[in-house]
Amino acid sequence: MTPTTRTSKSAKRCLRMKRGLTGAILTGLLIAHVNLVGTAIAHAETALIAVAANFADPAKRLAEDFGAQTGHSLKISTGSTGQLYAQITNGAPFDVFLSADAARPEKLEKVGLAVAGSRLTYALGRLVLWGAGTTPINERAEAILSDPQFRSLAIANPDLAPYGAAARETLQARGLWDSLKGRLVFGQNIGQTRALVATGNAEIGFVALAQIKDSSATESYWLVPEKDHQPISQDAVLLTRARDNAAACAFMDYLKSPRARQIIAGFGYENGSG
Repeated sequence: MTPTTRTSKSAKRCLRMKRGLTGAILTGLLIAHVNLVGTAIAHAETALIAVAANFADPAKRLAEDFGAQTGHSLKISTGSTGQLYAQITNGAPFDVFLSADAARPEKLEKVGLAVAGSRLTYALGRLVLWGAGTTPINERAEAILSDPQFRSLAIANPDLAPYGAAARETLQARGLWDSLKGRLVFGQNIGQTRALVATGNAEIGFVALAQIKDSSATESYWLVPEKDHQPISQDAVLLTRARDNAAACAFMDYLKSPRARQIIAGFGYENGSG
């Protein structure tokens, strides 16, 4: 046998060994990947999120992205901030509270119903005066509010909804609260308030900018100056019952992520402090 033949056979044996080793490594990596995926699925949890009505649509979009990123799932329940707060204090099984104000999450922390130090500002809201018709509002808002001819003005219940409280503060700041009381119609939350205007049951109404950002020309609303009311700082908090819920804890972290902030900004909110 020539040296060339011996070398050729040796090279073939080496190649077969390499192929066998590569196959074993790939098989091991595949098994490890399957195990990791199985472990992630086994540890996926569900969290019940209480969401202020103004943030219902962004919350749905966040839940979809959060689920795709983590494997966890979220169930969303919406209502006015005041209603949700009352439900939480009465034992409702929520895991995370996305409020439309900062005051109620802070109160929950103080009484031990929320995890101390978990509170964060996930969004900053803006109030607008909106009309569903074609009448321009942005340049005539003050004249419209002072006009005795218009029939009804919708606002969210100021005792339950932070956007309603901001609307009341705005009217008070302009000396119009007392004169307009007889023409006010109230929604239980900001979602109902928008519906009152959209259906023509109120001619105009104070709603969240995010609610009409994609459905109205800029002429149809007036952006209320921030000096007219307290800042609408929307805070989230992890509730005590969920301190060991992986989905709830992961969602609180997710709210601070660039992905979440981009989604929130896309709905017309300013980003909070995180």
